[in-house]
Amino acid sequence: MKNTALTDKHISLGAKMVPFAGYNMPVQYEGINAEHATVRSSVGVFDVSHMGEFILKGEQALDLIQRVTSNDASKLYDGKVQYSCLPNEDGGIVDDLLVYRIDELTYMLVVNASNIEKDWNWIQKFNTNGVEMHNISDKTSLLAIQGPKAAEALQSLTDVDLASMEYYNFVKGRFAGIDNVVISATGYTGAGGFEVYFDNEHADMIWDAIFEAGKPFGIKPIGLGARDTLRLEMGFCLYGNDIDDTTSPIAAGLGWITKFSKVFTNSEALLAEKEAGVARKLIGFEMIDRGIPRHDYEIVDGEGNVIGKVTSGTQSPSLQKAIGMGYIDKALAKEGTEIYINIRNQEIKAKVVKFPFYK
Repeated sequence: MKNTALTDKHISLGAKMVPFAGYNMPVQYEGINAEHATVRSSVGVFDVSHMGEFILKGEQALDLIQRVTSNDASKLYDGKVQYSCLPNEDGGIVDDLLVYRIDELTYMLVVNASNIEKDWNWIQKFNTNGVEMHNISDKTSLLAIQGPKAAEALQSLTDVDLASMEYYNFVKGRFAGIDNVVISATGYTGAGGFEVYFDNEHADMIWDAIFEAGKPFGIKPIGLGARDTLRLEMGFCLYGNDIDDTTSPIAAGLGWITKFSKVFTNSEALLAEKEAGVARKLIGFEMIDRGIPRHDYEIVDGEGNVIGKVTSGTQSPSLQKAIGMGYIDKALAKEGTEIYINIRNQEIKAKVVKFPFYK
């Protein structure tokens, strides 16, 4: 199992460590609910250094990205980030990812930890025009500093005006005394904040500087448990749960990142699917009766017929109610429709609601 450059820090802080995507990762420190509340109300720090980073360089870099990703990367400009996915040839998704345009010839792709090797091999398969590819995952650390007080908490560490940075934009600058740090106004919590990328050798120093600067704002370390409840409240997909090699981006509600203004892997079939309409779609639901939905629980209708499956579920710390996501027959996916979740052989009432759960 791999460690991040900060594993010893997490252990010294009393984190509960678990294996995740081949890494030894902190799942919680003081508790998921408390950590969740910290991010929603002030500021928290996630070590997400297990994520993968690839650099693509050269005259044909954009062309390669255009061929393998669903979104239109030609719309990117220097300092702009885009959410996208890598469609496979069978109607499913290899991975979802972020595309960073560093300059006209240089891009950074940020991929899920569990898919690093799979994604690398997939992109390499289409690299027929000699694009220079570098997998910098093992030498790159990534911290997500999330919450409404993130800009204030970090401002003393950089000359970059954090408060004026637009969502899904980034700069390369000096941060905590270190040059060439990528500061990105992105995140996976819906609480605002930043993600910072830097070389592993600076990890301890940057971590300490962030916690020192954030002390007046009540900054705390946050584990992967709260990361999951935070993203679920926003209706953000998690690869391996809500999207995978068998799920269509159209059915997953990712039509907005699937642009048919260009040709990409399987685009013809996905366009046909979009035009014909999908048989099932990803919905959000909240429980009406008491019970917590979990991954793979059956979703049934009033007559007990199986109409779908739960992909993610939890007790929402912010809303104090159980929520979930899942795929169901499109005919039953209308907002307000009553459905039932099969929890330990009992059919527990729920209703279809719009994303995000947390407004």
